[in-house]
Amino acid sequence: MNGQELLEAVREARATELDRLGSDKYLIAATGADLERAPVLRSVAESAASGRDTFSEWAEEATGDAASAFGTTAAAETEQFDRVVASLAELPNDDADAAATIDGTDAPLHAALADTDGTVERLAAGFVGRPLVADRTLLQVINFFVNEADEGRADLARELRSDAQERLEEGVDLLESGCETDADWERARGAAESVVAAAYEGYASALEAMGVDPKPVC
Repeated sequence: MNGQELLEAVREARATELDRLGSDKYLIAATGADLERAPVLRSVAESAASGRDTFSEWAEEATGDAASAFGTTAAAETEQFDRVVASLAELPNDDADAAATIDGTDAPLHAALADTDGTVERLAAGFVGRPLVADRTLLQVINFFVNEADEGRADLARELRSDAQERLEEGVDLLESGCETDADWERARGAAESVVAAAYEGYASALEAMGVDPKPVC
């Protein structure tokens, strides 16, 4: 197996979950059905805060190329968080101290990432599983702001989605350097799939708690 094959394998194995995470029900789950600009932005900021904290911790515990990749990504997530919070603070009647009230531990994937051990597993979780989820969910954030005729925030979401797509490409390269055996590739694949599964479980549970069926209506 190589990095691209792993990516495609995860996409295929978790196609149903990824499709549903990219549905118009996603923001209902992420905001508790509070479909206003502030709650949508807060959900994005929570994800960035989770990434900032997780990748920072992983950078401290890793060595070599992995440590560098985790550290660079932590800095990128910090920048994303700051941009989203700045946009949030511009909204009328929003909390001026928005950054202080946003906790990355509230992000749906935070626990799954925090529980990931091993460098190969963390590379796969952080650079394949997480960005696969972000690619799907941020599409709904883009659509929301387009429908709100808020092109500035739609562009911000587009940039964040582009960053997630670039992270996938980086993940392919990192895994090809980090995986030396078939067992490494299998552990990496399992970690990436587990992150997608955790994202879907959080999404489905949130919808079911509101009496909404997470499955598409055919």
